[in-house]
Amino acid sequence: MNARPIDLRSDTVTRPTAEMRAAMANAVVGDDVFGDDLTVNRLEARVAELLGKEAAIFVPSGTMSNQLGVRVHCSPGDELICEAECHIYYYEQAGYAQLAGVAARTVAGKEGILELDQLRELIRPEDDHQPRTRLVCLENTHNRGGGRVLPYDGVAAICAWAHEAGLRTHLDGARLFNAAVATGIPALRWSSHFDTVSVCFSKGLGAPVGSALAGTHEAIRLARRHRKLLGGGMRQAGIIAAGALWALDHHIERLAEDHAHAKYFAERVAAINGLKLQGTAIDTNIVYFRADPSLGSAESLSAHLAARDVWILPIGPQALRAVTHLDVSRAEIERAADVLEQVIGGLRGYDAPTRRDTRLV
Repeated sequence: MNARPIDLRSDTVTRPTAEMRAAMANAVVGDDVFGDDLTVNRLEARVAELLGKEAAIFVPSGTMSNQLGVRVHCSPGDELICEAECHIYYYEQAGYAQLAGVAARTVAGKEGILELDQLRELIRPEDDHQPRTRLVCLENTHNRGGGRVLPYDGVAAICAWAHEAGLRTHLDGARLFNAAVATGIPALRWSSHFDTVSVCFSKGLGAPVGSALAGTHEAIRLARRHRKLLGGGMRQAGIIAAGALWALDHHIERLAEDHAHAKYFAERVAAINGLKLQGTAIDTNIVYFRADPSLGSAESLSAHLAARDVWILPIGPQALRAVTHLDVSRAEIERAADVLEQVIGGLRGYDAPTRRDTRLV
């Protein structure tokens, strides 16, 4: 048995490195609600600079950051447009409705990717019977789209159309730095098309907690007010802000390693009879795949793997998700693939499964 499980459930499971812990232990702190925490102030200024915005605000979670993004642009009775399986719609308890009185109009993309032609006819007319279309939200990379990077030109076109129509734009960029590393397009260029941008420090960047919302001074002023209402005002938050700063300084470029590990793991999955990759490409650090019903449910397959110290998340009756991150080495990824192969072989009644000759291109 391994000394520790190979945990591929999410990139949120990372633990702070020794160097990050030292930076956190030595952080200068103050009361952030009063604006006195110098480390938080430094983090917010750094995020604003990285994303090319006037200001930023540090918050406990990506969900809060996204919900603040909705609230600063919309009023009760307004409507946002988003992809049908994006995080804001799928994983945030309809917070836009509960917290802001906003409706969502969803559009199904291909692997999370929307085309401008899908949106052109969706702006509501000015009519007392209908909600007011106010906001377009995109997610990049797209989690349930298999970590796909949205095409840059498509993002630019959608945002230009939205602004020409008088709409606002918000980017759920929880894994924006993955998109930047995968494409070579800096986060600032991606961000330039959006009025507000949310980024997360506790996923691939490996900090223990925290996200940030960036935008204009006025948007962030409103976000700070709403953050207080939602219970997100923090006191000596510099301790966790220091972890986020360390991550920005040291963990962005290394995301390329996670992407390489994910592609390797996906190639191994694609070669195993009884498993099928979901989606057409592995852009970043997320691998979705499906198990044939003859192998049992995704939950039972996950349990078989967990018994051998490989943790992969079941996300549906037959679907599973594996996410690479800085706490998993190449050797551990190789071992995880070996274990998956052996478990499937055992379930199919072989010593080792018959392989397909399949590689990703």
